[in-house]
Amino acid sequence: MLQTIGVGSFEDLISNIPAELRFNGRLQIPESISEIEVTQLIEELGNKNQTGISFMGGGSYDHYIPAVVDTIIGRSEFYTAYTPYQPEVSQGTLQSIYEFQSMVSELTAMDVTNASMYEGGSALAEAMLLACGHTRRNKILVAGGVNRRYRQIMDTYILHNDIEIVSLPSDDFRLNPEALKPELDNRVAALILQHPNYFGYLEEVYDLESLVHANGSLLLSYYDPISLGLIAPPGDYNADIAVAEGQVLGNRQNLGGPYVGLFSTRQDLIRKIPGRLSGKTTDLDGRQGFVLTLQTREQHIRREKATSNICTNSGLMALAATVYLALMGREGLQETAHLCLQKSHYLAEGLGAVKNVVVYDKAPFFKEFVVKFPVPVSKVLEALRSDGIFGGVHLKDHGEQELLLVAVTEKRTRAEMDRYVEIVRKVIG
Repeated sequence: MLQTIGVGSFEDLISNIPAELRFNGRLQIPESISEIEVTQLIEELGNKNQTGISFMGGGSYDHYIPAVVDTIIGRSEFYTAYTPYQPEVSQGTLQSIYEFQSMVSELTAMDVTNASMYEGGSALAEAMLLACGHTRRNKILVAGGVNRRYRQIMDTYILHNDIEIVSLPSDDFRLNPEALKPELDNRVAALILQHPNYFGYLEEVYDLESLVHANGSLLLSYYDPISLGLIAPPGDYNADIAVAEGQVLGNRQNLGGPYVGLFSTRQDLIRKIPGRLSGKTTDLDGRQGFVLTLQTREQHIRREKATSNICTNSGLMALAATVYLALMGREGLQETAHLCLQKSHYLAEGLGAVKNVVVYDKAPFFKEFVVKFPVPVSKVLEALRSDGIFGGVHLKDHGEQELLLVAVTEKRTRAEMDRYVEIVRKVIG
């Protein structure tokens, strides 16, 4: 191979790479082991995982997954299916993608949904790029209630782009419309909101929307799919782009992935969305068929002219979401959302009744809320953990050392929540 490409050695091949940038050590790869030793190693690693009652959220949630979801996505024709690149590939796969797109569009009240993204963070970053490309502006405003990990993904995306991201303050864990006004100018491509936001609270989306659109900017909404069983969908408050993490729709937490990003837009942006679309048509004989459509958007077709480098989708995870939504239906999703709302408020009231514990409840919240303790959060979490309870997400990365983000899904019982409050009361004394 070296002779064919015209170099004398491998060193000649990499001669343009400075010596200080090369890896000159030894990869720390262990020696090979037998199959039985591999099995034992995997079992040992698996046994390190801790199980318990989860009140953790912050973007990944312990929702109930009906048994039929795993049964269907575990079928070999789905589980081993290759991601389709051509219109004539498996009609079953393309139909399931089409159904997924249709259900998410109905859920969000948006015009069009793509066949999914990698996960919520990449969906949000891609939405940012779309907004800048569409408006030909290069300034993005981000509400303080947007997940900070997603903000890191966005920062990575703009590393070699002429895009400025401005973070807005989040007083009382929400964006005040008055704080938005001075930031709006003719460079602003979009405002990014999370609703409910990272802290669980609802933003003033209608007031913010009117300000954003009056400025000729786009509104990007990051939503919780389960919350749409109760609160207004992004289409109702005129969001231009709506994205979400679809893990809550029939997908397990999986130690952080794989997940599935949801990406919806209004109709006039259809040719600018990333990823793929499955469309329904009829052939010359009038038979229904499904095809990938508008593929000129995709990286494997147009390369440097593509709207995005993403040209695949989280197919199996999207299928799980499709099965979940079809099974739950409108009433099932509403009931799940209602249970999350009622149970989270039940726990918030219980914690608020403990002496010197402050529950931030000035703004409405859906299934998450913030708590402040008179003792270190680590002490509270340690006491809960010793009783098999994962108490929540310590908000250290948000500059507050003694705040805890608590999430309550439909799976949590009254007994579990009462036990949580009892342990907190004992710790505080």
